[in-house]
Amino acid sequence: MLSRSVLYIEDPGCLWARVLKGSGIQPDSPEEYESLRVKMNLFYHEVDLDVQKLRPAELKEGLVCVVFSLALKSWCRAVVESVFQGTVDMQAWCLLVDHGDRIIVGAEDVRTPLEKFLQLPFRVRRFKLAGIRPMTLQVPVSENTAELVPSSTWDSSATKYLHNLLQVSTLVEAVLCETQAGCSAIELYLTINNTKLCVNHELVAKKFACFLKEESSALEGNRNGDRAPISLAWDIYSSPHQLLEMKGCCPVKPPPFSILTRKEQKDDPRTGFTLPLNFNCPLGLKHLSVIFIYSNLLNLFHLFFFFFYVTVDRLMQFLNPDPLNPAQESLDAKVRVVRCDPGHSGVLVHAALRVEPCSNLTRAPISEKFRKFLLWRKYNGLNVAESYCWPAVARGFDTVLVSHCGDSPLSYIPPLLMLLQTVSVVSSLAARTGPIAVILCPGWEKVQMVLELLEDSKATYNLHPTSVLLGVDQEEPKKFKIQRNCQLLVTTPFTMMRLLDAQCFLFLRLCHLVLDEADVLYSQAPEQMSVILKHFQKVVSGEERSSCPRQIIAVGSSWSAGIEALVREHMIYPSIIITVMEEAALYGRVHQRVQLCLDCDKISVLLGSLDFHPPKPQKTLIITNSAEETEHVYKVRNSTNHTHEDVTDQFDFVIDQWRKDIGHGTQVILVTTNDCLKALGIRDATCVVHYGFPSSPKLFGSRLFCLSENFRNLPDMDHAESSSPAAQSVLLLSELNARHVCGVLRYLRRSGALLPPELLQFALGVQQAKEEQKTDRPLCSSLKSFGFCRDSTVCPDRHMINKSLDHPKHPDSGTVMVLPLCIKSANVYSGRIVSQKDDGYETLAVQMNAHYAIERRCAVEVLKGELYAVQEENIYNRVCVIEVPEKGEQLFSSVTACFIDEGRTQEVKSHQLLQLPPQFQDLPGQAVEIILCKAQPVDGEVDWNPKVTRAISLKIKGKLHQARVVMSVGNTVWVNPMVRMTRVPGLKTYINEYNVHAEILASGFGVNNPQHLDLLKKVFQGDENANTLQHLTDDRFITIVQISSQ
Repeated sequence: MLSRSVLYIEDPGCLWARVLKGSGIQPDSPEEYESLRVKMNLFYHEVDLDVQKLRPAELKEGLVCVVFSLALKSWCRAVVESVFQGTVDMQAWCLLVDHGDRIIVGAEDVRTPLEKFLQLPFRVRRFKLAGIRPMTLQVPVSENTAELVPSSTWDSSATKYLHNLLQVSTLVEAVLCETQAGCSAIELYLTINNTKLCVNHELVAKKFACFLKEESSALEGNRNGDRAPISLAWDIYSSPHQLLEMKGCCPVKPPPFSILTRKEQKDDPRTGFTLPLNFNCPLGLKHLSVIFIYSNLLNLFHLFFFFFYVTVDRLMQFLNPDPLNPAQESLDAKVRVVRCDPGHSGVLVHAALRVEPCSNLTRAPISEKFRKFLLWRKYNGLNVAESYCWPAVARGFDTVLVSHCGDSPLSYIPPLLMLLQTVSVVSSLAARTGPIAVILCPGWEKVQMVLELLEDSKATYNLHPTSVLLGVDQEEPKKFKIQRNCQLLVTTPFTMMRLLDAQCFLFLRLCHLVLDEADVLYSQAPEQMSVILKHFQKVVSGEERSSCPRQIIAVGSSWSAGIEALVREHMIYPSIIITVMEEAALYGRVHQRVQLCLDCDKISVLLGSLDFHPPKPQKTLIITNSAEETEHVYKVRNSTNHTHEDVTDQFDFVIDQWRKDIGHGTQVILVTTNDCLKALGIRDATCVVHYGFPSSPKLFGSRLFCLSENFRNLPDMDHAESSSPAAQSVLLLSELNARHVCGVLRYLRRSGALLPPELLQFALGVQQAKEEQKTDRPLCSSLKSFGFCRDSTVCPDRHMINKSLDHPKHPDSGTVMVLPLCIKSANVYSGRIVSQKDDGYETLAVQMNAHYAIERRCAVEVLKGELYAVQEENIYNRVCVIEVPEKGEQLFSSVTACFIDEGRTQEVKSHQLLQLPPQFQDLPGQAVEIILCKAQPVDGEVDWNPKVTRAISLKIKGKLHQARVVMSVGNTVWVNPMVRMTRVPGLKTYINEYNVHAEILASGFGVNNPQHLDLLKKVFQGDENANTLQHLTDDRFITIVQISSQ
């Protein structure tokens, strides 16, 4: 068995193999082919070789040539299968005729073979399974039926099944039936667990194939009487190790000995032979006749297409016949997944195909390497969102997940990697360049997080994931090149948009598009998302892509209008999974109403909000927070002549009454508490009245989920286009719930409800009151750095001036010399303002150096808030201890200290602290916060890219700069411009070496922020109401639903 003997399997109708031995077949000599390889390498590696003479005059399909394989590190004979235009020059898609592998090479790397290199025949031959043809599932769109019919292409699940069988076989034998058009038809026999079966028959038994009408006599005989196709008693989706564990497979009669050994039947045209196996056998077997090397990518798209139309149970009925051995039933019982109704678990699942949740990590549709990685990370197991999302993603469905863990890459990466490694890209796409899958993230931090997870998992075999982040430099996208073997790219919408503008052909192989935190993506980059999705739609809709996978995955923590447009316009039979119940209500288009009232008037407002003669049947839930409120509402309802029986302890009776059919003009009203609501399990209510205000978003969502059967269903487009919402929610908001009003207003805005002006004013007053309670908090860092806060309604810091804390400590105008010592970000630094005349800090530094040169006393007792000294090289710095952790049994401990003359904070060993004499404590801390105006991160990023921060730090740290102060508040000064001035040697002339603001913009990751100062002045002058009101009402600032007080 040769280590480089490779068989490449595309599908059961196309198997590339080498013939080692067989009746009437001259076996090849490994020594001869090894000698040929050595001679070719010596010849084509010659230093003085004239390469121009060895290049073919014309590169065309079918050309026999010699190319260099990086994987094999050798020159190999090849046949050109296709030619295409690459990013730089023409490229060729070549089949290595002695190895059965395919590679892409540039036109400049193709060589003409010498005649002596073509004397040996090609070692690889093409084979197919004889006497059978593929089957496909045909489902009429207008009928609820399905039938298996012959097809011209093989289902990818058949290839995967053959893949698994070959992996666990201990003996593989083949019988040659006929040869035509360069392809040999064979019968393939495998031995698994001492049981022999014919693969041709096995595929027929599993409904992957059917027999041809014009069959050979041998195949005809096998179909009659006791020679009917034999089926193994395992699931077609079982993994190789599960196949080996199943000892109860049915006995399979071996084929006649005369069929396997044809040496004595000279008149029989069929010839027996064996094929060499070459892969790392998991069983450690040493004596094998045949081994298949198969592609790591198997095209599952066709099976996924079938799944869109039929349920899992019906499909498994077609594809998985009952086991022939009763022992198999007991095995299935051990691994069966417990099915549950998603509605009872508080999960909304709307899909054309029923999604069965995955209950444990063992049965999860992920690779073994990633499973081990999760166990190494002490993964706690699948949560509710992952249990539904992983199977949908693994099957190739368009998937939408809205969950509290929607910002976690683990919600989609494990099954996505499994899918990418088992779904092949057809040759028409393999000849193109670019990634197969792209993950779009909302910012550079998330891009790095996702890429680190992919690399740490070590489960991205042959995918070669990489990330790309490009700035606004127009030349950079034109020069960028994606690695040829990169199949998984992680980037942001803005970067991908720049690449599409510069090099749209980089994404011609794109099949899978993943939107990480889709709600944030649509809020930050709606235009870019629209262009990217249109490009994706154009790429995947080509005629040559009809048999290729196509998938969009969107995960997030909240439902948004952008995600709805994505589902409507770009997804095909999506699986929508929502585990956050209040978000499910937004998806379901529940009509939200809020009634402002005094707590003493809630009853009258309640009665006024109910329609006692509805045109359609109504089932209304009135939910209270206590039994006393329930009794109070019940008595009032009785007084209005609408009878109601007190049945608080008769749940069965209540449920039966609730489920009775009602006619037009009838309304059923049930008054209950939160605790009773859980026991009733109601899902078909048409109206929910929140008489008692919900104390948390989760409780609010659980109430709204009682309307879930009346939610609109986007995959069911007819129902989704209904004119008016079928469910509504009425929220009574009194003065006792004032602290929740901001969260209520944000949620109502997202639901599209009309916002009463009095509610807006009330919310503004509440927000102002909250701001007044933050007077002892520091000023918002985002407000200082960029002039605005991302969302002042949830930010814990202060957004208004406190005259006692914000009294300027430094001049608010003029030119100063600044020395940046601690670079916090690209435009925020800590340092000192250096006086050009008398610098008190320089005098202090000289005195401290002189003192500690004579006397060094270590701190005996370290106290929080006290001043000490710390030596760094030859400099002594004053520090203030901020935090002193408990020492415990440790010999040495560290404290958190602030360097009051530099502005940085870091941990310092306790034994390094020196006593600071009182005369050195008189001078106040010299550290000043310096903010460079009118610069902000590109693409609306929250934080600066570390690349630009690192570059600015290397350029300005520890160097004097001249800056013009434009504003001063507290210990913070805003400067613009800030330049480095250098004196010309021998002259009294100074030149500007660089402008820091210009350096930030030149990096490509920073842009102008011309409104910075104007926004700051408005806030500092007390005009923050407009900004707060915008946060309360504008969708762009909505990132989470939060009803509880901030």
